[in-house]
Amino acid sequence: MLQGPDTTTAKAAPRLYPAIEPDRRFHLDVGDGHALYVELCGKPGGQPVLVLHGGPGAGISPFMRRFFNPKRYRIILFDQRGTGRSTPRGGLEANTSWHLVGDIERLREHLEIETWHVFGGSWGSTLALLYAQAHPDRVTALVLRGLFTMTRAELDWFYGGGAARFFPEEWKDFTGPIPVAERDDLIGAYHRRLTDPDEALQLRFARPWVRWETATASLRPNRAGFIDGAYARAFARIESHYFMHDGWLEEDGQILRDMDRIAHVPGTLIQGRYDMICPPATAQALIARWPAGTLKIVEDGGHALSEPGIAAELIRATDRFSQ
Repeated sequence: MLQGPDTTTAKAAPRLYPAIEPDRRFHLDVGDGHALYVELCGKPGGQPVLVLHGGPGAGISPFMRRFFNPKRYRIILFDQRGTGRSTPRGGLEANTSWHLVGDIERLREHLEIETWHVFGGSWGSTLALLYAQAHPDRVTALVLRGLFTMTRAELDWFYGGGAARFFPEEWKDFTGPIPVAERDDLIGAYHRRLTDPDEALQLRFARPWVRWETATASLRPNRAGFIDGAYARAFARIESHYFMHDGWLEEDGQILRDMDRIAHVPGTLIQGRYDMICPPATAQALIARWPAGTLKIVEDGGHALSEPGIAAELIRATDRFSQ
């Protein structure tokens, strides 16, 4: 049954679970010269949950472990190809959406897990849906945030001037390094520079790419100060690589097209009302095709995982599915 959106306002700090350290860390060779960094924490033998980070290119962080009850969940996190502590860092060869979907299955088989929950936000929600649609018998629940479905309309909104109307100062910083003649295709213009053999040039353009996304992620703008160069280079290279190729999807709108494959999979989609990176219209379109899913609109939320209203709803969702 299709359920309408619940609206939520949550200004108080959410009750995050205590920070826990992984009890197992390892690298998994997935072929093509790539090795994925993997962390396991929480209850051995508990409900397995796979955590998919955003970007593409962002990598995992310890904060992501705190959305799950460690007495109930076996929490599985990994850095996707080219990100974080996976190797080679920033590597673009054999790095597509479908390689990542294959990596997830390889990790599941390696861990001898029959089925699991999948948790992902932003690009992580894209990858979660692509994986679930490819392997619907392996996913028992989905918790998604800040929905992104890799359509041209979504990319045009964020890199073609839509979000710029709300963040003109940050947009000027983002577009300034690109010659005026190339600004009709900012993804392409940045991608050419981020894949140039000159690593100093890559770094020069990686930082404004990261600043633009960071500034627009929260309801209150977060104007980044110091940005680690190695992180920025890997993030910007991988993200522009994926966006330049529209995620290697078969057609624009593929994820919405294939929602019938997971119509039976229960899940929650949590969306900030004022998400400037991934506006709520996409979430509304998806939930209309997902009978087993529910949509939670956070009225005082933007895009970021850490915003109080967003975080509170994510914890409610993971608690509910751990029962």
